[in-house]
Amino acid sequence: MTLLKWEILALKTYSPTPKDIDQKWYIVDAEGLILGRLASKIAQVLRGKQKPIWAPHADVGDYIVVVNADKIRITGKKAEQKLYWRFSGYPGGLKSATYNVVMQTKPEEILREAVKGMLPHNRLGRKLLKKLKIYTAGEHPHQAQTPEPLHV
Repeated sequence: MTLLKWEILALKTYSPTPKDIDQKWYIVDAEGLILGRLASKIAQVLRGKQKPIWAPHADVGDYIVVVNADKIRITGKKAEQKLYWRFSGYPGGLKSATYNVVMQTKPEEILREAVKGMLPHNRLGRKLLKKLKIYTAGEHPHQAQTPEPLHV
């Protein structure tokens, strides 16, 4: 049996298996951090793009706990001009609110929406978003996982 030259040189594509994946827990203090820059770093860690075993189709990322989400900053005039939309599914059910209004009612949703927009818009992205835990206070219930501080 003779092998062709291209059959000998063919390399296997690496794909991570569940036993290869080691998921850590990180904690981020969002006090004084800028929204977009923080969201992009969180999205990278959730996807696992900092790891050498990263694959675009697999969940190799880590868990992230964000505290003090109500003390996040934005730049420019976004506080008055940026709008957040939601739709109830019924005719006339499209509602909008400015950044300031959403920050007073649900400050954790601002960061969640920013990170959601930076993740894949498919099943994998929805799975990754569940690994993001956001809290407005400085305390969180994930002490048992011993999260390491993530410097942004």
